[in-house]
Amino acid sequence: MAKEQSATKERQHTNLREPRRYKVTIYNDDFTTMEFVVKILTQVFFKSETEAEALMLQVHHSDKAVVGIYSYDVATSKVRKATNMAREEGFPLRLTVEPEE
Repeated sequence: MAKEQSATKERQHTNLREPRRYKVTIYNDDFTTMEFVVKILTQVFFKSETEAEALMLQVHHSDKAVVGIYSYDVATSKVRKATNMAREEGFPLRLTVEPEE
């Protein structure tokens, strides 16, 4: 019986790299309450109460703050959830997803 040879090829080089990361930024507005911003930061972004309050104050004084850095899918999912919660409460809260530099 003849030996069969396998048709498996071995790769010499792989171009593996870390997936791109995206930052989620929250912006200040004159209508969204500070309490609601803290609620979003604790429930959607899983920040501690202390960290959420510090970020809320940063947004209040600096007009924006980066609340986290995630993969694209996670970042867009969190922004969508936070935006939906804000709209349900009647707030114009704005969050964006941008590539990390």
